[in-house]
Amino acid sequence: MKIVLAIDGSDFSKVAIDELAALPLAAGTEVCILNVSENPMSSVPGVLPFGGTLGNYYEEAIFDTRKMAEDLVNEASKSLRNNNNALSITTAVVNGLPKSAILEKAETFNADLIVVGSQGHGAFSRFLLGSVSQSLATHTDCSVMIVRKRDSKEKNNR
Repeated sequence: MKIVLAIDGSDFSKVAIDELAALPLAAGTEVCILNVSENPMSSVPGVLPFGGTLGNYYEEAIFDTRKMAEDLVNEASKSLRNNNNALSITTAVVNGLPKSAILEKAETFNADLIVVGSQGHGAFSRFLLGSVSQSLATHTDCSVMIVRKRDSKEKNNR
């Protein structure tokens, strides 16, 4: 089985990591942990990168965003390995729009399943473009597991 786990560092993606880790996955299951970094300035309307001093801040923001994303996928990888060290895990950090990048990765990875949290950090993009999880569920050929965060009462009633 091949699984794409798309994460963004939100509480919802942390729950998705935990849910995937709890599944009884067979040895050799391939998991690609993906983080899609949107352009740091794309979520601020009317702000474009410029050269000079502003360009340096922009480049620094991109570098910092990539570093945080790499740390995020590496931590998720450790978490999954701690629960099942027989998994074959790869990580990827890409720039772009989450919906498009996740769909593209699922296609090139030949994924059987995409796992995502029900909500993420990209509120402005979600406002403009709609929910990433909703889009994945309707536009991919593979199965999609949309994990939602439960409150304590719901967990206790399971």
